[in-house]
Amino acid sequence: MGFMKIIKNKAYYKKFQVARRRRRQGKTDYFARRKMVKQSKSKYNSQKYRLVVRFTSTKCICQIMYATIIGDRCVAQASSTELTKFGVPAGLKNYAAAYCTGLLIARRMLKTLGLDGDFAGIDEIKGQDYHIEDEETERKPFKAVLDVGLARTSVGARVFAALKGAADGGMHVPHSFKNFPGYQAPEEKGAEPGYDADAHCDRIFGKHVSEYMEMLEEEDPTKYEAHFAKYIKGGVNGESLPDVYKKAHAAIKANPDFTPKAPKKSENKRKGNNIVCNGKTYQRNTRLTLKQRKEKVKQKIANAQAKMLAAAEEE
Repeated sequence: MGFMKIIKNKAYYKKFQVARRRRRQGKTDYFARRKMVKQSKSKYNSQKYRLVVRFTSTKCICQIMYATIIGDRCVAQASSTELTKFGVPAGLKNYAAAYCTGLLIARRMLKTLGLDGDFAGIDEIKGQDYHIEDEETERKPFKAVLDVGLARTSVGARVFAALKGAADGGMHVPHSFKNFPGYQAPEEKGAEPGYDADAHCDRIFGKHVSEYMEMLEEEDPTKYEAHFAKYIKGGVNGESLPDVYKKAHAAIKANPDFTPKAPKKSENKRKGNNIVCNGKTYQRNTRLTLKQRKEKVKQKIANAQAKMLAAAEEE
């Protein structure tokens, strides 16, 4: 047997430190988080805000957060599920919906701070490069750093749609147009990159979805009805889809307040072991007392003894 060198010895395992729980689970990139959260001591404990953008299988969620020693604190929150009240019936996680959600969180946050009058954002959405900090104002704009989590930051990603919506809504979110659809890398070294604002504007208004809807409606109506059933139910077709988003942008700017749903009132009525609630009946047995439980056991023993006697007499 050859000589084997022990590399991971007892001293190694004594020094070994287990990674953080969310790092082991693959949920948090602590290297990126440390850079976003770290604040200069000369700022006298002022919060460093983050625009947190997350996508689920059905919706887009935007939050304004800041970090404390005992955990993060949420200042404002907006979800793409709220877009239904602004006239967007479906497609709550595409690029256009993410832009609307970013616009909603910006207007809601600024209204909470009383800055919505000073920083109205962009007047007409055309997809051009816009930075609120370039405007001359007496007050400084509200600043937040984009937090994408573990999402891939490729050119034209949906997380940058939420960023663009927040920037157009009047928030100062440091960014570059290199991340948006329509960006063209320079052909030669040292040349200036290109940016097609119209291509980005088409994405913001969902033109790529409307073109696919129109094509599918002509070529395969059955597939069109199956894929865009919620749009059809909401009375939206490929031609009217950009107007839907345009009206949604105007409605968000007019009133970005959150309206909670009315709580559901339900009353349970018991009838023996059955409970009736909102017209539905389900069984929930009543709790027996100790005396009743003991009596039930005695009854089971007596029944078992009677069966045994009956079987013995038959034999």
